[in-house]
Amino acid sequence: MAHKKGGGTTRNGRDSESKRLGVKVYGGQVINAGGIIVRQRGTRVHAGENVGVGKDHTLFALKDGKVKFVVKGLQQRQYATVVTA
Repeated sequence: MAHKKGGGTTRNGRDSESKRLGVKVYGGQVINAGGIIVRQRGTRVHAGENVGVGKDHTLFALKDGKVKFVVKGLQQRQYATVVTA
């Protein structure tokens, strides 16, 4: 005979792997060309001067410089820019 009851099952033991989204380089920090500024789903932050957009909406620096985040426009959109020296 078993000395323990049969263990019950659970149907909830799954979760997806985290996608490591978010800001990678903050305002005022120095970045090299090609460096990732923000990983995001959709355009929460828009591309400003010297910033490119990847096919997954990742923002990256096109030139070396300092990262700057600005809010502008009637919709109060947030833009990431790279200020060159």
